[in-house]
Amino acid sequence: MYKELILSLIVSVDTYLAAAALCNSAISIPLRSAVLINAVSAAVLGISIKISSLLGNILPADLFHKCGAALLTAIGLLTIFKSLVRSITRKLSQNGGISLKTDKGSLVVRLYLDDTAADIDDSKMLSPPEAFALALASSLDSAATGLGSGSSGIEPMTVTGAAFICGCAALFFGSLTGRYISKLDHDLSWIGGVLLIVFAFII
Repeated sequence: MYKELILSLIVSVDTYLAAAALCNSAISIPLRSAVLINAVSAAVLGISIKISSLLGNILPADLFHKCGAALLTAIGLLTIFKSLVRSITRKLSQNGGISLKTDKGSLVVRLYLDDTAADIDDSKMLSPPEAFALALASSLDSAATGLGSGSSGIEPMTVTGAAFICGCAALFFGSLTGRYISKLDHDLSWIGGVLLIVFAFII
């Protein structure tokens, strides 16, 4: 059970930071949108782990474990890179070098750089369709993480439930501490990347 809990906490880091960013921009997350975000993210994680477990029945156990650890490490490094890109983009935006919301552009790219781009209609409230788009964008990492974690013997149903609960908690605390986190003026999503790399070596 501890692996399921640890993995759920790791994938909830991005959910926490997204909630903090939305809160700092005075964008509210209604209950049904919050439930949708966590349901999609948890389901994607659980399904990807199940798929990975099925692949484990085909590949040799040692090779499968090494591939899983390598994938988790790669995702961790990519997350750290994403954090660096976000930090640079934020600095340039503050200095007037670029604007994150000058046009509608690609929603996926905008969400990659700025979680608040999920509020497409600028209503200061995250509607269910907007919440679904945010959940899908943030679930890309969860899907890859799940595929890399299948070799660790994680139970898909257990991790799905744990991820949903941890995600709800992450949204709640992110909404409470959003303004404080934003005052740090640093993108902290790299923390999730570091934790994934550590997890890759302990599974």
